[in-house]
Amino acid sequence: MADTLPYGSWPSPLTPESVAQSSPRVDGARLVGDEVWWGESVPAEAGRVAVKRRRADGGVETVLPAPGNARSAVHEYGGGAWTASDDGELFYVEKTDQRVYALRPGGTARALTPVDDAVRHGGLRFEHGVLLAVRETHGDERIPTRAIVRIGTDAEGAGEILAAGSDFVAQPALSPDGRHLAWVAWNHPDMPWDATTIRVADLDSSVVRDLAGGDDRAPLQPVWMGDDELLYADDPSGRWNLYRHPLDDDAQAVAPADADTGGGLWVLGTRWFAATDDGRIVAVRTHGGDEVVEIAPSGIRALEVPSVSGTAVDDARGSRVLVSGTDGGGRSGLWLVDLDSGAVDLVTGGAGAWGDEWMPTALTLETEGPHGPVHAFAYAPTNPDVAAPTDERPPYVVLVHGGPTSQVGPAPSAKTAFFTSRGIGVLDVNYGGSTGYGREYRERLKGQWGVVDVDDVAAAASALADAGLADPARLAIAGGSAGGWTVLAAVTTTEVFSAGISRYGVGDARALAEDTHDFEARYLDGLIGPLPEAESVYVERSPLSHPERFRVPLLILQGTEDRVVPPSQAEAIRDALAAHGVPHAYVLYEGEGHGFRRAETVIDSLERELGFLGAVFGFETPGVTPLELD
Repeated sequence: MADTLPYGSWPSPLTPESVAQSSPRVDGARLVGDEVWWGESVPAEAGRVAVKRRRADGGVETVLPAPGNARSAVHEYGGGAWTASDDGELFYVEKTDQRVYALRPGGTARALTPVDDAVRHGGLRFEHGVLLAVRETHGDERIPTRAIVRIGTDAEGAGEILAAGSDFVAQPALSPDGRHLAWVAWNHPDMPWDATTIRVADLDSSVVRDLAGGDDRAPLQPVWMGDDELLYADDPSGRWNLYRHPLDDDAQAVAPADADTGGGLWVLGTRWFAATDDGRIVAVRTHGGDEVVEIAPSGIRALEVPSVSGTAVDDARGSRVLVSGTDGGGRSGLWLVDLDSGAVDLVTGGAGAWGDEWMPTALTLETEGPHGPVHAFAYAPTNPDVAAPTDERPPYVVLVHGGPTSQVGPAPSAKTAFFTSRGIGVLDVNYGGSTGYGREYRERLKGQWGVVDVDDVAAAASALADAGLADPARLAIAGGSAGGWTVLAAVTTTEVFSAGISRYGVGDARALAEDTHDFEARYLDGLIGPLPEAESVYVERSPLSHPERFRVPLLILQGTEDRVVPPSQAEAIRDALAAHGVPHAYVLYEGEGHGFRRAETVIDSLERELGFLGAVFGFETPGVTPLELD
């Protein structure tokens, strides 16, 4: 018989240590001959990205051993930090110096680019014998220059510029005959989900033409279907769908759907579809959750890939396709799909440290908010050994994703299960501005950051409480980066939440506009308004402009090396809380950037978050000391 214990105080096998080590994140994958190669984060090694391979005989070994770390710093968020040749040579960006290196398994790395502290590389692609990269060069000015370069693989050199002429470039693709280069380009103040252009250069004549794009269109990921035809995603209908575009003819839609094949191009390695040698297409379709489909002349069929969130189609060769993502049980994985046989082979991941009985199931919610429907996923407290008193409703943590143009799917993270197994529910909200529901939903946030996001998370939380699923007096809100902004705005402008947890959150929008890196330097033009014209709106919306409105306990977590939202923002929030006598705790993690990667940081921050919730909501937290608040 299950024990009866108050919500929040349930014993759980999900320790902070096990959460920190659970389901390493897959960071790109590639088919190399008969082998499968993939990148994998290693939390126990300060979050470094190793590259591993599964040989044809099934054995797994590390191609990039410690201390090597395949991490790009282009746009600060990086992505595309490694690739491989067809004959098994690894090319990667080393985090410590941002140079490109080549490495044969078991050999010694050799540098392909020179020492230059001003230069970063990312978005690596090895296509038809050519190594391509996005190169970012920093100078005396705040705005760096970017170009697509061809990097020689035989000797060290700076690389040959193939494409430039815009503020941003991404996703280079070389035609099979080597004559044409396609890429994605965009300029300030647009972000890559606002307006982009797909450009094609004739490398013999240097003639460049714009193939797709324009105002209110954001084409992504050009892929060659032959020497003279491109496949890409575009959203003239308001949903990212696929298009085939011969260079000498008009574009034609490919199997359009009321779903998105595409998303926010935050990192350079993101890929939503791939084409096989015989012209079949494997694509992700997203509407809240992800589905993987094959598009062929014979029709469209769903593939039995378990990934429902964060799904990427990493590579395709012959009839084999690599897909990575997270399944409905919250397990990250990489799957090898054979389109001919229908077989789906788990390459790595796909297993948790705990049984399925400990993992909560996503309840898809849609509620009406002040600005239209709001989408969310609720995870109820889940523990096979404990029941709650019948007269008690559970506390809930309302999670606010970052971006704010990001998205969460119906897949509980290990952190979500850490809370739900202890009797604390979790509500994950895709507020207006999130991707995965089309352009109209995404653009609900235009000019309304700090309004729509706050109203939507408050509406979702209130609907959960009104339905009797959550204790309205014990609703906490938690988020990082842009999600931290929403946390701080929500606790100062609504009465819904009784506590807040902000990880590297934004408190002063003007300071963010002045201090943040170039990729997001004009992001706030669309989210709030251009400066200086909209300065009064920045002041009014910023939580730090109204320190007297802070009223509920707050936990503030921050990394010392954060260049996106620097520690000065967190320290200003801490000082405002102290000045107004609001209970709070401030934790600064040495060596962490924008997002916590080190195992020891993940462990400590989980313990502090649980101890904070226990302290403010009045329940015991077995194994974790309640957090003392200043």
